[in-house]
Amino acid sequence: MSQVTEGQKGSFGSVLILGAGAIGSFYGSQLSRGAEVTLVGKEAHVEAINRQGLIVSGEVEGTYRLRAATELIGIGEEALLILTTKAHDTEGAMMGIRDLLRPDTTILVLQNGLGNEEMVRSIVAEEVEVLRGLSSNGVEFTEPGMINVTLVRETVLPGTPTGKRVGRLFEECGLRVRLAEDMEREVWRKLVMNCIINPLTAVFRVRNSEIVADSLRYVRERIADECIEVAGTEGVSLEPSLVEEVTKAAASYSNLSSMCQDILKGRRTEIDFLNGRIVELGRRHGVPTPVNTTLTSLIKFMEGRK
Repeated sequence: MSQVTEGQKGSFGSVLILGAGAIGSFYGSQLSRGAEVTLVGKEAHVEAINRQGLIVSGEVEGTYRLRAATELIGIGEEALLILTTKAHDTEGAMMGIRDLLRPDTTILVLQNGLGNEEMVRSIVAEEVEVLRGLSSNGVEFTEPGMINVTLVRETVLPGTPTGKRVGRLFEECGLRVRLAEDMEREVWRKLVMNCIINPLTAVFRVRNSEIVADSLRYVRERIADECIEVAGTEGVSLEPSLVEEVTKAAASYSNLSSMCQDILKGRRTEIDFLNGRIVELGRRHGVPTPVNTTLTSLIKFMEGRK
């Protein structure tokens, strides 16, 4: 039975995807089944979508005809703006549209990392509601106008009235939703998963399932141990067995992580918002984080290579 079918306001007037790369394009394609969607992305991707539609292959297939633009010039009533830019582009993206936001605009931050929604709230007007979501879907950007969906899983949303409203729209469009009563804990759990999977797949340039090798068990466990200890200093209690859950999940993921894709394409990664954030908080609280520090340094080195 759906968690989000009762006591909700009407649907959103429109959906705007700010940062339409792989994951943003996936959500845009699915939400276009029941909403008026505009993808905001890079010029080549936008041109291809406007010319031929968004071509989706893999676990989800189809050609989706939806609007695409390189920038927002206006935001209508009751709009849902989904932020799917890279975490390090958050400030620039939000500053660029701050003056377009309306009091009835809802912002869903659907990114990797820790502290993203706080950054958004510090930029937008107080009356604009900002909520955090988490995506477990695997999507790869193949070429402009085309994405490949390798994994279809749930989207976690807060169990608030607005979270339920967003969840209802998502479910109506065929997306799987789970409502969470403790969103902070969910964000930390996802952070641990990303801190294990993303840098290891990026360093070795392999798909997610390959980092479950027994030879990497010690590394996976130490990453998790450091994350869990830091989380505790932030008032979030995580179970020690979380590393086993992450390992089991990774074994079923055949996709390339977003960080691995970034390294392969010579782009900046989100390491500062993942393992780098663990290092930062560890220093603040006096918690040693040698493994996360090492991985952050390795990824930084790889980012610097052309």
